[in-house]
Amino acid sequence: MTLKPMTFGGLVAIAFLAACATPPGEAPQETAAPMVPAAAEPDPLYGAMQDSGRTIPAVPEAALSERNRRQEVDYWTDEPPGTIIVDPYARFLYLVLEDDRALRYGVAVGEQGRGFAGEGVIPFKREWPRWTPTQNMLRRDPELYGPVRNGMEGGLDNPLGARALYLFKGGRDTLYRIHGTNNPFSIGKAVSSGCIRLFNQDILDLHERVKDGAHVVVLSESESGKGTTPPGRTPTGNKTQ
Repeated sequence: MTLKPMTFGGLVAIAFLAACATPPGEAPQETAAPMVPAAAEPDPLYGAMQDSGRTIPAVPEAALSERNRRQEVDYWTDEPPGTIIVDPYARFLYLVLEDDRALRYGVAVGEQGRGFAGEGVIPFKREWPRWTPTQNMLRRDPELYGPVRNGMEGGLDNPLGARALYLFKGGRDTLYRIHGTNNPFSIGKAVSSGCIRLFNQDILDLHERVKDGAHVVVLSESESGKGTTPPGRTPTGNKTQ
């Protein structure tokens, strides 16, 4: 006969019977079982994902504020569906849909992300892109960036994350990138380095939706909030400090 290990519930039951046995002639009193709170369901949009043999971790719940979650919103623009509109100062990226709607993604904005405004196109995209630190990064922190001065292969530790979209203007690389991140807690914030970062789950979604040659508009500081209110109204309260 094989003896099975005693479960925790079985041990509790034995302890209860030994210490609190009912005297003869007395009916046992029923007690309600303690309520155990249900575990929070993970957000299906931001759970762990498999991609090219890598496991992308789930986004921590603490990083998923409502403003950072991917969501469809009202958005008024003359740009055609499929256009990407980046608002670096409100820290949102919009993918224009039909009927005055857009998909909105929370983003983190680095120094390079605030250094460009205007229009461009995305001639190509990359999966698990290679990353090379800029000369400014190397000068600012040679100890940190020096070991990877010749570049870092794509992977979970790569600052560009799972995907990158490359912005060109007039046939020239602007060095402006829309990409994933290895730091989900940076989303929604201004950061020192990088361009426009999204959660890896969001850059995967955007990468699938955006076609090569897509039009991109990057708003200036004075244009921040444009498109978030109906025509004729002045957008207010959109700039994030």
